Order: sequence, then structure tokens, then C-alpha cells
Amino acid sequence: MSERLPLFPLGTVLFPGVPLPLHVFEERYRLLVRDLLEGEPFFGVVAIVEGHEVGAGAARELAAVGCTAQVHEVTELPGGRYHLITVGRDRFRLDSVDHGTPYPTGRVTRLPENPGDVSASLVREVVEAFARYHGLMLAAAPDAGPASALVPGDLPHDPVELSYLVAAGLVADRGVKQRLLAAEDAATRLAAELGLLNREIRLLGSLRSVPVTDFPTGGVNPN
Repeated sequence: MSERLPLFPLGTVLFPGVPLPLHVFEERYRLLVRDLLEGEPFFGVVAIVEGHEVGAGAARELAAVGCTAQVHEVTELPGGRYHLITVGRDRFRLDSVDHGTPYPTGRVTRLPENPGDVSASLVREVVEAFARYHGLMLAAAPDAGPASALVPGDLPHDPVELSYLVAAGLVADRGVKQRLLAAEDAATRLAAELGLLNREIRLLGSLRSVPVTDFPTGGVNPN
């Protein structure tokens, strides 16, 4: 069953369970925040396929699959701006977009979360590969800030939760992350992630450093 949802097009991909800080300064999205504060604290984040974030009509094409975001904290800033802390919740298929409203809205259909035919060995391999990848990234970009290396015990073993955590933590372009979000089930997503992780581990092992700008820092997304 489809439902109407406020939309926030962004140049990033949001995954369920992953925090997303936002700095809201455009008037249309300031209005969205005010509406969220008076009603349900949920909106849809959709990655921009063609175009950019700022300005009416700037996002010319949106991805077919997005993720709902739940507002957890709102800080009002000088000039009517807002700082939001949100967390990804549910995937959805974007059925249609309405630009005739003060801010974008759309008809969406929630997507089920299926583990798929996932084996314990696949989960174990992804856990071990992601922990190794994370350690190599820290070693290659020491100026990215203080952080502790992950160990396999730090990571979830639930296949759905693990698949989204790894997807969010991979340094990859938007298209790759969008394909991971849209994967049919966790087994498909984890298998793709294992291939990506093994490739990146080989590359990192052959390089002495990676650009610091490529390291995920968890910065704020402006609208």
C-alpha cells in the first residue's frame, strides 16, 4: 500500500539504522522541519541521480529506492536554520513525486526486509572482511581523526543489520551505495559487499595511503 511522504533529496544514500545529521537552511525545508515538529517526525531521504541539492527543481532525477528518516533531535539556529539528528528507518520504493507543494512530497511503498538465503559463513566472512577493511582505512588515513579499530565482536551478526552497517561504512560512490540499498535481500547485499570489501582490501594493501578526503568522517549534510 502506498502512502504520501515528505521528501528530502540529498547527494547521499541513507540506510536503515544509520544516523544522518542535517543542516537545514533552505526556506522550503525549514517549513518541512516546522511541519515535522507539529506532526509525525518522519520524512523520506532519496538520493539524487541527476542534479544537485540546493534550489527548487535542482534535483532533476531521483533514485527509485529511498529510506525513511526519523527525527531524533532538532536544534534551532540563528536565522531560522535548523540542525537535525535523524536515523534511517525503512526502505521504500518511490512511486511518484509531487513538486506542486511547498517542499517535495511523494507516493511511496514500503519495502520488506528479507534476509534471503544467507549462510552463517557469509555473515562471518563479511564481519571479518569489514573489520580488516576498517583497520586498513584507519592506518591509511591517520589524520581523519581519532578512532578505534573494529574487531569482529563489535559488529552485529544479524544479516539485515550487518548489511546496512557495512553499506554505510564502505567508501564508495553514490551509485554503488544506491545499488546496495536497493538490493532484493540481505543475502544479495552481503555477497556484493564481500566482493567490494575484498577488492578494497587488496587495493589498500598495495597503497601506502589514501586521500584523507575519501575517509568517512560522519560530517553534516547541508540541504
